[in-house]
Amino acid sequence: MLGAEPSLTRVQVSEQTGIPLETATRLWHLMGFAHTSDDEVAFTPADVEALRLAQDLVELGILSPDRQAALVRTWGRSFARLAEWQTSLLTSVALESGADPGETLAELTGQVLPRVEELQSYVWRRHLVSAGGRMLAVADPAAPSLPAAVVFVDIVGYTSRSKSLTDAELVAWIEDFESTTTDLVNGVGGRIIKNIGDEVLFVLDDPAAATEIALEMTRRGSDEDDPYPEVRAGVAYGEVVLRLGDVFGPTVNIAARLTSLARPGSVLLDHGAHQAVTDATADQTRESPYSFRRLRRSVKGYSRLEVWVVRRRS
Repeated sequence: MLGAEPSLTRVQVSEQTGIPLETATRLWHLMGFAHTSDDEVAFTPADVEALRLAQDLVELGILSPDRQAALVRTWGRSFARLAEWQTSLLTSVALESGADPGETLAELTGQVLPRVEELQSYVWRRHLVSAGGRMLAVADPAAPSLPAAVVFVDIVGYTSRSKSLTDAELVAWIEDFESTTTDLVNGVGGRIIKNIGDEVLFVLDDPAAATEIALEMTRRGSDEDDPYPEVRAGVAYGEVVLRLGDVFGPTVNIAARLTSLARPGSVLLDHGAHQAVTDATADQTRESPYSFRRLRRSVKGYSRLEVWVVRRRS
């Protein structure tokens, strides 16, 4: 899996790169790698090259010490999760083969890893193009925040439903929810930020499109013939801070609060989202496709939060 047999200790890697052992050890810890002793042979020439490349980025002015720590930590977390899933997948295939699991796993690894590595590079480059395009479309790419519609969608009755399912059924149920949600969001140019158990967080530039997707999800969840689970959603529109693929700020917090307030099968909007959706449909010659009902709700941290229930007109 490493591409070569381990032949170096961490001390030797440090010496060959000229990077202080303390610095190299900190990078490895940020990546989530296990601790090794000074005399443990656990490294390959690839580790030497990796540290050299990291040092190159520092010398090029790309990575300051704080950026380096954040980037490496994010790499570690992301790839650790990906590796766990891929290893589980390969192990399952090996166990199902009927042959010796150890030998089958070793054979699969040799055949699969090069292909997976190439595909991962391909997917990463395609996402670089998309992210670059979005950044160039922003009036001020250096601005600390930018306007976006933030949507939280939460599965209703997740705890009780999960208790009635086997482990395999639960995984299949959540997998179907995440897959369908991803298709819906990506189909209108949105971006899934993260899945948090029974909840998904995504963002779109267009608050009207965000509202439409949230309504579509609740519609499908309310259809007894549709396997999509019943959900509730909160949509907020305003400035958000983007950092390492995540979003932060009051707009995100408000969207989360709205979701916790929403009743099953409903979508709640904050003032920013309501205003943006209203403005987007105001110049249409026909009647707005949405109806709104204002609510008065006390929300922790937002005593004067304006909330609207939005529905499609029948």
